[in-house]
Amino acid sequence: RVKMNAEEILMCPIKLGKNFCLYFDELECDALCKEKTLHRVLRNVNSQLLVVRPDLNVAAFEDVTDQEMQSGKGMLFSIHCYKTTTPLAGMPVAFSVQVEDKSYYMCCERECGETIIRFKEGEVPKEIPGESNIIFFKKTFTSCCSKAFKFEYSMEQGMFLAFEEEGYLRKLILKKVSKDEVDETMKMSL
Repeated sequence: RVKMNAEEILMCPIKLGKNFCLYFDELECDALCKEKTLHRVLRNVNSQLLVVRPDLNVAAFEDVTDQEMQSGKGMLFSIHCYKTTTPLAGMPVAFSVQVEDKSYYMCCERECGETIIRFKEGEVPKEIPGESNIIFFKKTFTSCCSKAFKFEYSMEQGMFLAFEEEGYLRKLILKKVSKDEVDETMKMSL
């Protein structure tokens, strides 16, 4: 038995191969299992809150009054953290939000050759057997900024949650960013 992450994982060697390599059976698959849920608001670099308005099919960062914040409609996110067998990519998370009496989860979909963000009515699953369009990898924004994060879409490397100004809105989008680029539009705090 090998002790890892405070859990015991039973590994049963099957045979000894060439060059004395061991082959194992019953290894853990790459499924994601929900570990914990955090309840937070998401703020951009301008201290605006992310607000989801499913009736308008939009999520945007807005200036919010204290009174509006206390009502919490579409602002308080559940950040579902999953266990993973590949921790180097970052902490896998999924987002959901309550608007009135309905729960919505964030997902990404292809539309006209572009990946866009949608909020669909429903619950986030407890287990995800493989790849999923609802998973983002939570990473620190920069090594010197440990209280801010960036969220990379799990199915398209280099695509991050960010905001884009569209008229008076700072709309939530997916943005292609190179590995070393520091882009303030994808900086978020919880």
